[in-house]
Amino acid sequence: MEKNITIYSTPTCHFCQMAKEFLTEHSIPYTEHNVASDLEKRQEMIEKSGQMGVPVIMVGDDLIVGFDKEKLSSLVGIAA
Repeated sequence: MEKNITIYSTPTCHFCQMAKEFLTEHSIPYTEHNVASDLEKRQEMIEKSGQMGVPVIMVGDDLIVGFDKEKLSSLVGIAA
């Protein structure tokens, strides 16, 4: 069963770009929210993560703050 993946990011965030490139390389679909311009999604991200740092990555009900390649790989079922 495929998990829904959501990335809260900003256009200038290097780690956000790395996370998106990683998912794209592995053909894993995701939904991206630009929290620099979408204030509603920024508030949603803060409520979920308790902070303003990006990226915040949701894999199903699991939350990752930052680009943690090992944890992300594990949650999406890829050998790191």
